[in-house]
This record gives sequence, C-alpha cells and structure tokens, in this order.
Amino acid sequence: MPGLRAPAFFIAPALLAAIASPAIAQQAPPQPTVQAPPSLRPTPSQIELSKMIWSTVAAVDHANRSGNYSVLRDISAQGFQINNNAAQLAQVFSGLRSLNVDLGNALLVPPTFTTAPTMIREDIFRVQGLFQLRPIAIGFDLYFQWEQGRWKLFGVDLQPLQMATEAPTR
Repeated sequence: MPGLRAPAFFIAPALLAAIASPAIAQQAPPQPTVQAPPSLRPTPSQIELSKMIWSTVAAVDHANRSGNYSVLRDISAQGFQINNNAAQLAQVFSGLRSLNVDLGNALLVPPTFTTAPTMIREDIFRVQGLFQLRPIAIGFDLYFQWEQGRWKLFGVDLQPLQMATEAPTR
C-alpha cells in the first residue's frame, strides 16, 4: 500500500549507489550528448497528420455552425489569410451549410487516405482522403504550409460523398 514511506524505499537504493561510488563518477567525465539538429520542416507522423485533418474539419464545422469564419482564417497560414477574408470563406462553405452536412461526425472515425500524403513543395504538404461515414462520407483535399515552426492550413476542400449503403452483389 503506498504511503509516506513508499517513495523513500525506491529512492534509497539510487542514493546509496551514488554515495558509494563517487570516485567512479569523477573519473569519467560525462560525455556531451550530440543530437542531430531538428528538421526545419518535419514530416508529420500518422497521429500528427490525423490531428491536423481533424482540427481542420472541426474548425470548418465550428465556422459553419456559428457563421463566423474569422477563427478558421486566423489559425491558417498567412497565404490563406491573404487570399480569403471571412466573408469569402462563408461563401466558399455555403454549399456545405445548405446541405446541413454534419462535419462533426468526421471526428468519430479515422481518415482514410485516397492517395499518399505528399510534399508538393518544400513547404507545402497535401493530404487527400475521406471519412467513411454512411450514408454521406466526407471527402477532403487539404494543403498545409510550414510556417512559424508548425504546419498551418493553406488550402481546404471538403465535399460530401454519397456512399453505398449495401454491399455489392456478385
């Protein structure tokens, strides 16, 4: 049962080892650890990539629900901000709003990639795929730009896709 004395039990052997052999620690000076410099534009891992996709879909969903596209614009790359004001984004996503597509459902399933994620320029990353929801799937074509030490939204295309509700017959 953990109690006040439990941590001392685990710390004491380490302290005893350090006290018993101070000469060994002094004989061999610590070697500096040499680490490779971090990449300027790291390729996102599978989890990071999924988070980027989900956060973009969530941002568009929130913008569609509230009618306020300024946050979506503000969290995006500078090029996206220059080319899109909030009113233009409202117009771009009016089709999704008019169809009442619930983008929030996409947050419940993993994205499926239709093509491998690709670097299309040294600072632009493209991701294409869909969220396999029934009966309406959500297709995505997203671009992210490396800016200020992280990947930011640079381009977005979200489309509802009709999915087959029954398995094909043979």
